[in-house]
Amino acid sequence: MHFFRTLAMALVLVLVSSTALAAEFRMGDEGSDIAELQGQLIELGYDIVADGSFGPAMADAIKSFQASKGIYPDGMVGPETYAALLGRDMPEISRGSNVIARRIISGAMQYIGVPYVFGGTTPYGFDCSGYVKYVFAQAGISLPRTADAQYEVGMPVSTYELIPGDMVFFTTYTYGASHVGIYLGDGNFIHASSSSGVMISSLSESYWSSRYIGSRRIL
Repeated sequence: MHFFRTLAMALVLVLVSSTALAAEFRMGDEGSDIAELQGQLIELGYDIVADGSFGPAMADAIKSFQASKGIYPDGMVGPETYAALLGRDMPEISRGSNVIARRIISGAMQYIGVPYVFGGTTPYGFDCSGYVKYVFAQAGISLPRTADAQYEVGMPVSTYELIPGDMVFFTTYTYGASHVGIYLGDGNFIHASSSSGVMISSLSESYWSSRYIGSRRIL
């Protein structure tokens, strides 16, 4: 347990104090570079909005563009796609913790409707902690496997300080942290429910508000 706590705190320090170089633009990224790419896609006839936010519509447009150029359609803008779109080399991309949080939320939303499977850790079926671990792993962050162990990592935050990407914990079938989800904002969180699979719920719902025990932040 001490190992995971130390690892999480190290991740917090790295994400807060520095940025990481990345190889591509992808869903969840924002900024002027994204707006420029969107503007070029619009000129090519793709039906998207140049809002500077890389969302699902842009990802679909990128996949279509890549397919038309014989590039593997992964929906991300790497050096080859960037050069094909804008006719110049791709700049270095620096990412901070806010972008990682957006990536976690974007990734989490992709699995809405995936069924609940006790012990499940893949998109074929998740349990609550398996889902959270999987989503964070896709953003490059390693978490322990179970909800009670996940409750020991990161920094505790109050309900009033919650931001998207925080983990929220509940006591359900057993004492202590036995259920976990990912906070989305506006009082909502996404989680793998035993009754409905991956879904969005509200912290204000009586079932969840009466079982809420705390939150943790590792971003």
